[in-house]
Amino acid sequence: MRGQRFGASVLAMAVAGALGGAGLAGFAAAQGKPESLLPPGFDDPAPAPTPRPTSAPSPQPGTTAPPPATQPGAVPLPGAPVDPATLPPMPTITRDDLSRLPSLEKLENMSTEELDQLLGLKPKSDIPPGAQRALTRVGVLAVEEGGLPPVALSNQSDKLVRAVLAGTQGQMVSRWGHILMRRALASRLAAPLGMDPIEFAALRVGVLNRIGEFALARAVVQDIDSAQWSPALTQEALAAYLGSGDITGACPAVRLQGSAREDGEWQMWQAICNAYAGEAALAASQLDRALGRGVAPRIDVLLARRFAGAAGRGQRAVQIEWQGVDDLNPWRFGLATALGEPLPEGLLDGAMTAQGGAYYARAGALLPMLPATQRAPFAGRAAREGIMSADAMVDLYSEVYADSAATGDPQTHAAALREAYLAAEPSARIAAMERLWAAGATLGGGDGYGARVLTAYAAARIPADEAHADAAGDLIAAMLAAGLDANAVRWANVVEEGSLGWGLLALGAPRGGTVGQGAVDSFIGNDDSESSRKSAFLVAGLAGLGRLSDGDASALAGDLDVDLARQTRWTRAIARAAEVGNPALVVFLAGLGMQGSSWSQMTPLHLYHITSALNRVGLEAEARMIAAEAVARG
Repeated sequence: MRGQRFGASVLAMAVAGALGGAGLAGFAAAQGKPESLLPPGFDDPAPAPTPRPTSAPSPQPGTTAPPPATQPGAVPLPGAPVDPATLPPMPTITRDDLSRLPSLEKLENMSTEELDQLLGLKPKSDIPPGAQRALTRVGVLAVEEGGLPPVALSNQSDKLVRAVLAGTQGQMVSRWGHILMRRALASRLAAPLGMDPIEFAALRVGVLNRIGEFALARAVVQDIDSAQWSPALTQEALAAYLGSGDITGACPAVRLQGSAREDGEWQMWQAICNAYAGEAALAASQLDRALGRGVAPRIDVLLARRFAGAAGRGQRAVQIEWQGVDDLNPWRFGLATALGEPLPEGLLDGAMTAQGGAYYARAGALLPMLPATQRAPFAGRAAREGIMSADAMVDLYSEVYADSAATGDPQTHAAALREAYLAAEPSARIAAMERLWAAGATLGGGDGYGARVLTAYAAARIPADEAHADAAGDLIAAMLAAGLDANAVRWANVVEEGSLGWGLLALGAPRGGTVGQGAVDSFIGNDDSESSRKSAFLVAGLAGLGRLSDGDASALAGDLDVDLARQTRWTRAIARAAEVGNPALVVFLAGLGMQGSSWSQMTPLHLYHITSALNRVGLEAEARMIAAEAVARG
C-alpha cells in the first residue's frame, strides 16, 4: 500500500509537469473566478514598490562574466561548473556486501515484515526498550505460588546445571518426582553463575518438552520476548507449540526471524504464519514451491496447505492423501488433530507401540480439540506420569459419561467411576474401584497406577472401618497418589502392623515418628514383591526421612543386601547440594536420578539419597510422597 501511494504521487507530479502552465491556467479559467466576500479594498493588495537599480560593474569587452557566488549548502545552478573536490565521497561496495544481498528467489519468498527489516523500515523488536521484559528472572511460578527460591542457582556453577538438565532426557519413574521437577522447571529462577539466561531457559524448556509438559513449556517461552530467542530456544518453543496444539502461537517468532532457517518444517511454518497474517498469495506460492521441490514429505505439505487455507477466503480445496504413509511424526499428529483430520486406522496404534510412542499419549491427553472419548485412552499414562491430576481425570471421565455416543472401555470406566462415587454401600464403591484397578492396562497400560490416580477422591470417601481393612492398602495407595495424606491417616488405627497400608502410612503420614526394627521385619515377612523390592524401598525411604535409626537402617539394609553407604558422583553431588541448602539443584539432581520407564529401574540407594536430600532442604512433603509411591509401585 505504501508503494502504491508513492507511485500515485510520482505519477501525478509527472502529469502536472507535462500539462504545463497553460493547461493549468485553462483549467482555472474553466472553473470561473470565485466571488470575494470581503469589503472593497481588503482583497486588493497594494502594488509592490519598484526596486531601485543597483550599480553593478559591467563586464569589460572581451571578458566573460564570473559565475555568481554559491553560498555554502546551496544547490549549484544548472550549467554552472562544479568543483569535484566539493562533492561528498561515493560509498564503496565490497564483495562481502554483495554476497550478503538476498537472491531474487529469496526476495520473492519474503513476507512484508522481512522486506521491512531488510530495508531497515522495521526494528528487530517492536517493543519499546522500557517495556521489554528483563531476563533476571525467567519462569511462570513465583515463590508465593509454590515456586522455588529465585536465587537458588545464582551462585551455582553453570557447568553442573548444564550437565544435569542436558542429561535429563526422558520420563521419571515417579509420578511425584515428575510433579516436583515440573514445579522446579517452571519456577521464576535466575540463571546460574556464568550461564546466559536464554540458554538456561532453553535447557529448562527442553526438559519440559521431553517429559510431556508442552503447555507449561509454551508458558515459559512466552515469558521471554520473542526478539531475544536463540536458535535453541526457538526450536524448543516450536516443539512446545506443536505439542500443545497451538500452531499459530509460534507465528510472532517465526515471522520475526524470517529466513533464519531453511529446513522444511520452518518453511511450512512460515507459510502458515504468512497466511494468517493476511498474505495468502505468498503462503500459497511458498507451499507450492515446497511441494514441488520436496523440501518436506508430501503429506506434511498437504496438511500445512489445509491449515493455511483455513485463514483465507476462496482457497482451493486440499485433499489429504494418506496413501503410502506408514509412520507418524509430531507434525502430522499435531496438524491432523488441529484440523480434525482423522488418522488412518492403525497408524496411531503403530506409533504408540514404537519407540517414542509415549509422545502421542502425553500430547493427546490434553489437546482441547479432541473429544473426551479420544483423550481417555491417553489419560491413564498421563496420570501415572504426573501430567494429569486426579481432578483432571475425574473431569475427563465425567465428560465421557455424559456423552451418549461413548462406547467401549471409556464408557465402561466412566460408569464404574460413577458407581465408585455414588453407590449406596461402601462395599459397592470399593468393588467398583477394584474393577478399575484391575483394568489398569486399558487405562493407560504400565502398572495401572493411572487407575489409582483416577480413584483417589473416591477412595477418600470410604469410611475408615475395620470392615474394609482388607482393602485398606489399595485405598491408601490411591489416596496418596493424589497427595491426600490427611485422609489416609484416618486409617492408621485400622491397618495391621507390617501390612502394605501400614508401610504406606509409615512413610506418607505428615507427622510420622520413629519406626522400630520389629515392625519393619513384619513388613518384610509379608512382602511378596519380586526380590523384596517393596521392603528395600521401605527401608530406604524411612532412613532418608529420618524415621529409622542409623543402627536399624544399617541392619535392615544388610538383611536385604542393600548398601546405603555406597558413594557415586551423583550421590556426592546431591548430598552436597542438600548440605548447602540449594533446593533447586537438589530437585534437578533428583530428577536426573529418577529417569526411567519402570520402578524396576530405580534402586534403593537412589531413593535413599533423594528422600534424604529433599527432606533436608525443606521439601519433606514431596519426599514422603515419593517414598510412599515407591513402596506402592515397587
